[in-house]
Amino acid sequence: MSGTLIFLVVLAALVVFIIAIYNRLIALKNRFKNGFAQIDVQLQRRHDLVPNLVETARAYMTHERETLTQVTEARNQAVNARQAAKANPDNANAMGALGKAESMLSGSLANFFALSENYPDLKANQTMSQLMEELTSTENRIGFARQAFNDAVMDYNTYREQFPNNFIAGLFGSFKHAELLQIETPEARKAPSVSF
Repeated sequence: MSGTLIFLVVLAALVVFIIAIYNRLIALKNRFKNGFAQIDVQLQRRHDLVPNLVETARAYMTHERETLTQVTEARNQAVNARQAAKANPDNANAMGALGKAESMLSGSLANFFALSENYPDLKANQTMSQLMEELTSTENRIGFARQAFNDAVMDYNTYREQFPNNFIAGLFGSFKHAELLQIETPEARKAPSVSF
């Protein structure tokens, strides 16, 4: 009888241990999904500002239609990539595509800002100045949100890969490796050079 009792106690302890690991994995997964939701809010704000910025500049930059079109197309690609990543933030391919699309948008915006320096009337436009200031503020918020998201992803991946958590994560199959949100091109990380 005591052997059966010991077996049941060990079995109960094992079940409680597995439940604790499973619940921790769920909590960490939800934390990085929430982190992406914070990025999504800021990306939406960024994507909403870009058309206003382009429309404001359109009247001044009549000879720069190609640049304005490039910014608009990059914004549309970034919106589509954001929607795909929002639907499944633990999908590595969606995160990679989002990073690439946002990198293209950052590059086209940097090119746009550099060209806008050639138009003094545009630089003096109050609406343009406000939009650029809002966009800069949004870029900072995106950076902070991305850092928080990447920290949450790192915590999740680390916990998921530790022994014996990796067995539990593999047993349930819903705890796959999560991808960090990174800017893929080094050009987008550089500040545009502006000369006066």
